[in-house]
Amino acid sequence: MIRHAVATVAAVALVGMTTTVARTGERPRPDGDEASYSLESRAAIGAHHLCSGLWVVGRVTKRTTDEILAQDIAPFKDFSWDRRFTFQVDARRHAVTVSGPGIPSRTAIYNGDQGCSILPRGETRIHFTPVAVPPTLPDAAGQPWPMGEREPASPVPAGVDSAAIAAALDWGMAQTGHNTRAIVAVYRGKIVGERYAPGWTAETPQISWSAGKSITAALVGILVGRGELRVDDPAPVKEWRGPGDPRGDIRVRDLLHMSSGLDFTNLGLNGPESFTRANKHMRVYFDGLDVFEHAVNQPLRVAPNVEWRYQNSDPLTLGRIVRDTVRARGEEYLTFPQRALFDRIGARHVVLETDAWGNFIMTGFDYASARDWARFGLLHLWDGVWEGQRILPEGWVRFVSSPAPADKSRGYGGLFWLNRGGAWKDVPEDAFMASGHMGQYAMVIPSRDVVVVRMGPSPAGSSGYFSELVSRILRGLPVPPA
Repeated sequence: MIRHAVATVAAVALVGMTTTVARTGERPRPDGDEASYSLESRAAIGAHHLCSGLWVVGRVTKRTTDEILAQDIAPFKDFSWDRRFTFQVDARRHAVTVSGPGIPSRTAIYNGDQGCSILPRGETRIHFTPVAVPPTLPDAAGQPWPMGEREPASPVPAGVDSAAIAAALDWGMAQTGHNTRAIVAVYRGKIVGERYAPGWTAETPQISWSAGKSITAALVGILVGRGELRVDDPAPVKEWRGPGDPRGDIRVRDLLHMSSGLDFTNLGLNGPESFTRANKHMRVYFDGLDVFEHAVNQPLRVAPNVEWRYQNSDPLTLGRIVRDTVRARGEEYLTFPQRALFDRIGARHVVLETDAWGNFIMTGFDYASARDWARFGLLHLWDGVWEGQRILPEGWVRFVSSPAPADKSRGYGGLFWLNRGGAWKDVPEDAFMASGHMGQYAMVIPSRDVVVVRMGPSPAGSSGYFSELVSRILRGLPVPPA
């Protein structure tokens, strides 16, 4: 509790209300050409990763800047760290500033339980008041899994081949090119095997990237269960309610299905256009934007529910809808995920980072421990019911794990990836998962009563590796009768 309070007090001192750039991020072009913009943007994402490595991951697993740079940033072309970059760490302000030749320096600042935010260019303060979000849960050591960390007295479920599970996990950790830092395998609610890389623990929060989109889906589901949202209603976005605005036809359902039709170009993070203004999808990770304003203030490209396109606009718009709905009922938005979801499933190590305006960036800047992701998977394996209490509404898990109508591959549902099209070799068709960049996975397999979590920055994304890992784990578990 003291740690949370100190971090929050330090961050409150940094609150300011001076805006020098548009919140949608259409900042003036820096001196120089698009190459300067790219270099500056790469400095910004580097500042973020250094900041979060020091003070978000560092809450549990202490790391040096040299370790973070060498293990999390420099080896990966996606982040394009430039050898000419220099950085400064301000331990008092909990800030990291990265500088490069001929560009403005960029800063990320730690805001306690809201993690690290990239500041807009030229700014030194955030534009919201951080809030402490300590879990309201008993000591984890005194509660049995899954609400706590105490191992239950019950034996390993019958039919489990513990040697085969151990061999599968050993194989997974031995594939060193994938940088796996955590694997957790759960069968019938019990952890039947887990592994951690040296220096990483069951409690370490790790960046989960777009696996956080599935958290957004769960928060929407909670509000649907409360009767405050309905999936077939037009999305309650005030900017879309003007007469004749075609975006008024976008439903909550379309946003969950990544089928809004919004024009939100995704150019990835692996080519010359990665760190450019044109890359609307990726700018939320490096441009110091108000990410919600950036998402909703885009035109329609095609009619809703016609084309499936993987783009951050849809889950970010849902994030704003969650924010506005929660605030309208007089509830604190920044504590809502912990109180409404994570406290109820025993998740104590989740950090949802925000932009400089206090909006959750659950399309990538979300951190959780491997065991907390296993809990999230169990909630969905158990149809949204946790220890007899319904958290997600009846039918919600079926909805998010059913193919989006506009996705011809049958590989995407409601902010979850699916195996309905057989994309994952030797994995049951009913498998679905929260999935993030560089191989962050929390897979649920209802037909096998299994959850498998894998975390760590893989340069190749690890999809084939993860399918093989899961199939090896399944070979050590009983096959239910046909």
